[in-house]
Amino acid sequence: MTSRQEINRQSIQQLWDQGIREGVEIHRRTGIALNTIYDNIRKLKRSGTIKRIEGSGRPRKIEANASRALAQYVRRDSSISTRTLATRLFSGGVDVSYRTVGRHLVQRGYQKSLPRATPMLTENHKHRRVEWAQNHLNDDWENTLFTDETAFQLFRNTVERWHKGQRPIRPMPKDRTKLFTWGGFCINGKTSLYCFSEIMDAAFYVDILRRQIEDLLGDEWRFQQDNDPKHTSRLAKNFLRNNMPEIIDWPSNSPDLNPIENLWSIVKRNVERKMPKTISDLRRFMVEEIIRNLSDMLHISFFTEISPQVFNSSNYNTLKKKILLRVTCRMCVTCRIPIITDNSIIEFSEL
Repeated sequence: MTSRQEINRQSIQQLWDQGIREGVEIHRRTGIALNTIYDNIRKLKRSGTIKRIEGSGRPRKIEANASRALAQYVRRDSSISTRTLATRLFSGGVDVSYRTVGRHLVQRGYQKSLPRATPMLTENHKHRRVEWAQNHLNDDWENTLFTDETAFQLFRNTVERWHKGQRPIRPMPKDRTKLFTWGGFCINGKTSLYCFSEIMDAAFYVDILRRQIEDLLGDEWRFQQDNDPKHTSRLAKNFLRNNMPEIIDWPSNSPDLNPIENLWSIVKRNVERKMPKTISDLRRFMVEEIIRNLSDMLHISFFTEISPQVFNSSNYNTLKKKILLRVTCRMCVTCRIPIITDNSIIEFSEL
């Protein structure tokens, strides 16, 4: 790719060869800065050319051989530091600073960044996921109870904050206490939250289900869970078979299909913004945020078969409002605080 400087040189050279020798006239025709034109005219008068003289300027310290060596080092170890690269070049007779190494790699198109995390999906996972979506394309999701457990970390540090001057410092303890939570909801209501700090195994999971879900929605509903080993254990399968009206199959490695994951994400971020300092603060903020956000999320409209284009704008909004009025609110068993519903609506594309 030709640089702007080279294009300017060529334009000045062309006009010079045509007999136009006045800097002002060249400027009028090309728009190139007069200082640049006069510098190049001096070169033309002195040497007859404005081409860059090879060897002028400071010579590069990282020449072709060292550049190829750097590329080999990076291919072998993509996490290698510029200080280590500078040390290796020095052992080969090239004395450069780590900053020079970094600039050289950037000039060669390299960037050092954290790899973007993606689910570990195999071709079989993808095939089964598409197959699952086709099998459940026309499902009625109103009586599906989505469940999941998650961990809330005390001293979580993922929220960016505005500041002036020096970057703020937040002391982080070596042991970051976690509070685990299990919960579930559907469009017709929710379970209570179950908070715990011990490690969950199959027996503990079954005990939670026995306390939270028994006689929750009657006989016409189905239960959703992911494929965690404790969920698919023999003990859990026996309990589910005897106590759940229906259990929906679930594709592996598909957390984004579960709408409760959106609730966890929103609540974790909001809790972190409040910067809890004790486990009591963490529990209190967590319950407050779940109650506040779940009151909105109980208004989720499961429009898998209805498209807004089918109705005009007013009819579509009226239909949505009628469906939302059917949503019922329940009392949070954990803290005995009723959920206050409002007109907020959160919709998820996964649904």
